[in-house]
Amino acid sequence: MDIFEEIVRLRKAGRKGALATIVEVQGSIPSHESSKILIRDDGTFAGTVGGGCVEAEVWAVAQEVMREEKPRRLHFNLNANPEFDNGLICGGSLDIFVEPILATPTVLILGGGHVGLNVAKVAKIAGFDVEVADDREAFANKERFPEASESFAGPWDELFTKLNVTNHTYLVLVTRGHKGDLDCLRWAVTTGARYIGMIGSKRKFIEICKVLEREGVSQESIDRVHSPIGLDIGALTPEEIAVSIVAEMIAVRRNSTPGAPSLAYKPKAQQTT
Repeated sequence: MDIFEEIVRLRKAGRKGALATIVEVQGSIPSHESSKILIRDDGTFAGTVGGGCVEAEVWAVAQEVMREEKPRRLHFNLNANPEFDNGLICGGSLDIFVEPILATPTVLILGGGHVGLNVAKVAKIAGFDVEVADDREAFANKERFPEASESFAGPWDELFTKLNVTNHTYLVLVTRGHKGDLDCLRWAVTTGARYIGMIGSKRKFIEICKVLEREGVSQESIDRVHSPIGLDIGALTPEEIAVSIVAEMIAVRRNSTPGAPSLAYKPKAQQTT
């Protein structure tokens, strides 16, 4: 099996993996420099970096690398160490670099107005795949959004059944009005999206949350929403707002604290007096 072809297949399928490569060798080891092993998110693997306890530890670290989405470098000394008694007392040492293999993140922009248009441009530059949806065909098409790999147009309730959302999807709710935002948010909180952001003021978010709460939407689901959307950088223009939104998505993608969801809404039972 070609490991690089398998990496492409994993990413297209929206799955994670970790690629471990021997990057430095000293003395005798049971493999050779540049040997690789690909560990998939289901625990299966392809390739080898020598077997034995080295490979077992690489497999364990790969789980952490996939979860944290950050690379690790490991050092193994095979000089008469009883921990490596499975045929690995070779008199040498090796370093292995373990890097995450991640699906390309997708931003699904719900609303093709000025902000959505600029989010598409900035997100594409930042490495996101871009999809756009709008309830107006004139605002969701290839001509208006040349950066988008997919565009969807039609009534929102019909579009939701066509949209593919995974844990690598970032939902940006920037429709043309409160009703559209409410309809989209009602659907968005039922998905497994990694990020949900809705444009608007804190007051608007609170009012929409009250509606969702009356409909039985859980506080846990509401707490997933980033609203007001974007990092607070004083943005005013659609272009600046787009930068703040994509910056927040990057923070979430890289597990950075600035991307924490909004704390603007608490149900009455949790509000302090």
